[in-house]
Formats: sequence, C-alpha cells, structure tokens
Amino acid sequence: MALLAVGSVALDSLETPFGAREEVLGGSASYFATCASFFGPTRVVAVVGEDFPEEHVRFLASRGIDLGGLVRRPGRTFRWKGRYEFDLNTAHTLDTQLNVFAEFRPELPDPYRDSEFVFLGNIDPDLQRAVLDQVRRPRFVACDTMNFWISSKRQSLLETLRRVDMLFVNDAEARQLAEEHNIVKAARRILSFGPKAVVVKRGEYGSLYFSGEEVFAACAVPLASVFDPTGAGDSFAGGFMGYLARNGKLDPGVMRRAIVLGSVLASFTVERFSLDRLRTLAPEEILTRYAEARRLAHFDDVELDLFNGASAS
Repeated sequence: MALLAVGSVALDSLETPFGAREEVLGGSASYFATCASFFGPTRVVAVVGEDFPEEHVRFLASRGIDLGGLVRRPGRTFRWKGRYEFDLNTAHTLDTQLNVFAEFRPELPDPYRDSEFVFLGNIDPDLQRAVLDQVRRPRFVACDTMNFWISSKRQSLLETLRRVDMLFVNDAEARQLAEEHNIVKAARRILSFGPKAVVVKRGEYGSLYFSGEEVFAACAVPLASVFDPTGAGDSFAGGFMGYLARNGKLDPGVMRRAIVLGSVLASFTVERFSLDRLRTLAPEEILTRYAEARRLAHFDDVELDLFNGASAS
C-alpha cells in the first residue's frame, strides 16, 4: 500500500570518535524512505537547493523511491553539522543552516493525496497538519517531533497529535512532552493527547510500545561497531512504517514485528556514516538479523516450586 513520507533531505557534516565526514546525504526523509523502500513503494515530499548533488537523487531513485514530491528551489540545501562524543546517544549540534528548508511548504502531487500510510517527519507541527489537510483518506498516520517543537510550539503540536495514530519520540522528548519523569506515566499521558499508540525510542536500550493497555518492550540489537547514530530514529520509523504498509494490517502482532524490524534497520544504519551501510544492505541480511533479534528475546516457561517463606512445623 502507498506510503508517504514528508520531511527533510539534507547535507550533513559529522564528527564522531571514529572519523568525520563532510556534506554527506542526510535528512529525516532520506533515512526513512531508504529503509521503508526495502518493504515497498515509498513517496517523498521534501525540498532541496540548487546545490544538492545529483548523485544523491540517483541513489534515492535507485531504491525505487518516488521522488515526484522532491522539489528544487533557488538557494542552498538544508545543512546540519554535529559532533558525537563516546556517548553516541547524544548529538551536539555545531551548526544548522535551514536555507531553502526555512520556506518549506509541503505541496502533495495529486497521486500522493491517496496515500494510505503517512509519516510526518520532524518538521513544524503547523506543516504536519497542512500535509494531513491534503491527504484524502489515510488509514494510518505516524509523526515524529523533537524538543524544539515541544517547547516552542506545544499547543500546535498537541493539535497535530489529535489527528495522528502514532507518535515516535525518544525518552527525553516523551518526558518533556508529558511533563512526567517516569516513562510509563509519560507514555500514558501522551496517549491521552490523542494518538492511539506511542513508541519511545531508547537508543542502544531498545524501544517501548504503548497502545491502550498494551505494552511491548523490544531490545536493541547488540553491535560491536557503531560509527554514526545520525538517522537511527528515522531508520527505525522507516522500517516500522514500511513493514506496516506492506502488511496492510494493524493488529498487535503486526505492530510488534514492525517494531523489531524498525530496530533491525536502525542497527544497520549506525554501522557506517550517513546512509553508506544501507547502500549495500541486502534483504537476506535484514531477515538474518531479525531472526537474531528473536533469539535474543526468547526464553522458555519456568517450572519451579518456589519456597513460600513459611517456616516448617
């Protein structure tokens, strides 16, 4: 089923303890769409400048991604520069240049308006709702957000949350949005804002899924080598939404498999800089790592008579 992603396509400059890269392909829509494309057709709405390298366009198109909504505007492409210390869970932003992204006003090509599955990347919540106004009958809408929008546009974000089915946030964002320190309480409060489900991304510690009374905890795939965590969250969302759109069902079992597949895709992304690992990733590698994730989380029933603490007479 048709999957639509609206977000950023950017050029990133990165510094980590394992090296540095200048102006490589980045942006939420790039990571999301590349990971989702392993499961089926994906449409992208984003904006780039005149300086955006054609080689990146060719790569995205080679993945079968529909780029009918990727527009070029006069000016420079959105750029982000960041640094990671040995604690790779935290990115330190060194420079942000919005450039053409500052005037981004998503306009959906007419065929995109029939998309059944929609992902609203980390953009202004006003723009997220503007996208929803253009989609005719979506079956499932998920969105992402960040601390900047939570603090500067809280009321607008709450309006968006009333119109989506799922929210992706990390644990710090969940606490900030819910104004609750405990993650379980925070997730419950976010559900009261309108979404049917919330996924709390916890980096190397996995993720938590909340929907109604259901809770599902998925561990992250243990990795010996992590080079660049940029885009891990969007890769997670891409794997999740890609599988959901491919399967077409929204039952709890499908959601759980989608979460694990999201974790699997994110685990590949962080093994190299930018999207380099995804360029060579083969479908059988995804299936092998999914099987590994199943084995990691498996345990048998226990048969044990526990001592009840009563003294013998």
